[in-house]
Amino acid sequence: MGGRWKILVVDDEMIVRESLVDWFRKSGYDVEGADGGRSALEMVDKKDYDFIFLDIKMPDVDGFEVLNNVKTNCPNSMVVMITAYGSIETAVDAMKRGACDYLTKPFEPVDLSALLERLLQQKKILEENMILREQVASRMRCDDMLGASHCMQQLFNLIEQVATFDSPVLLRGETGTGKELVAKAIHVSGERRAGPFIPINCGGFTETLLESELFGHESGAFTGARGAKKGRLEMAQGGTLFLDEVGEIPLKMQIDLLRVLQEKTFHRVGGTAKIPVDFRLICATHRDLAKEIERGAFRQDFYYRLNVIELEIPPLRARIDDIPVLAQHFLERLRKETNKPVGGIRQQAINALKNYPWPGNVRELENAVERAVVLAKGHYLTKDDFAFLFRSSAQDMPQSLRENEKQHIERILNLYGWNISKAAEALEISRVTLHSKIRHYNLSATINRTNSPQV
Repeated sequence: MGGRWKILVVDDEMIVRESLVDWFRKSGYDVEGADGGRSALEMVDKKDYDFIFLDIKMPDVDGFEVLNNVKTNCPNSMVVMITAYGSIETAVDAMKRGACDYLTKPFEPVDLSALLERLLQQKKILEENMILREQVASRMRCDDMLGASHCMQQLFNLIEQVATFDSPVLLRGETGTGKELVAKAIHVSGERRAGPFIPINCGGFTETLLESELFGHESGAFTGARGAKKGRLEMAQGGTLFLDEVGEIPLKMQIDLLRVLQEKTFHRVGGTAKIPVDFRLICATHRDLAKEIERGAFRQDFYYRLNVIELEIPPLRARIDDIPVLAQHFLERLRKETNKPVGGIRQQAINALKNYPWPGNVRELENAVERAVVLAKGHYLTKDDFAFLFRSSAQDMPQSLRENEKQHIERILNLYGWNISKAAEALEISRVTLHSKIRHYNLSATINRTNSPQV
């Protein structure tokens, strides 16, 4: 009869507790007992229970305090309050606070059986609804992206439409919103899916290196060019070329790329032979390119060539209902990678994550969950495991752009454990630029770690 259902009995009266435990165990349930509210709180922090039979009056921590904790951190647990005869009003008050039923002492086995049968029916209905929600959620994704929010559903529909054409696409969005994931989704949904997807972060190279990375070079084209090398343009043949942070491309190279898009040919650095190319172009930027054009930092003709179709990637703060789904997705992946027994994320932590502004967007959320999992001491992630986020956001809002940049760079460095390469990638600047800003702002590591800052 009991099957997989897990039950916790909480009562400081040993006779009552052991009677209930014995009855449930004989009926085939997985049941445990707690001799008070404090031990019950410790047990629910380590394990999820389907049903909790909870005495109201206990000497250490009363049933109401335990009930409040369970409803906050274990919302799927069904709580039945145990009360003495004549205290029905107290039990009714407990139901108003979230308990699903009550049991009056002394109780008869037949009453207990009827109560449990009602609870099982309610539990099955709740689980069926959860399965339906999961089935709906499984459709709320596009390639590796997740999102049930309205803005993400609109984006998924646009991706499907755009993928059927071969026109250039410009993706706009803040740092960390997942622009490369959108580019990959367009690629795998289109007719070029069998071809390569070739990404390059244009802000991660000096002008000379970027030219070589894009166009390739012939042997002896410059000092250190010991052999011929294919560039990303050539590597993308038959597939998709993704130019991330296209706003960082120097003006001269914008002219060269415009010519490639018009003529469908190019030549390597140091070479003269024309090489034909055929690829779909997808670009991304967090900059306002129209303003860049006004100040002469971006060519208007190149912009119009790139911006045939424009998609806006929403920031995480515009899709807060997706935060629990994303956080759980990252947790599941990390649990498999690390083999760390972290069972889930407490509701109090989820609520706190939904109230955090996420300036680093989805990428920041992913790294925050990773850090919380690595450092977690319990079986569930709590708000305390994400304290590093809220210490930063609780500070006063900086009054200058300089202070704003300094604090943002310092937070990203700490988030990545001062791994310069990863932090530079998250900030979408080069390592040289990041080192320069570290010196400029006189930054130093502020978190505990075993290794020195990495480059």
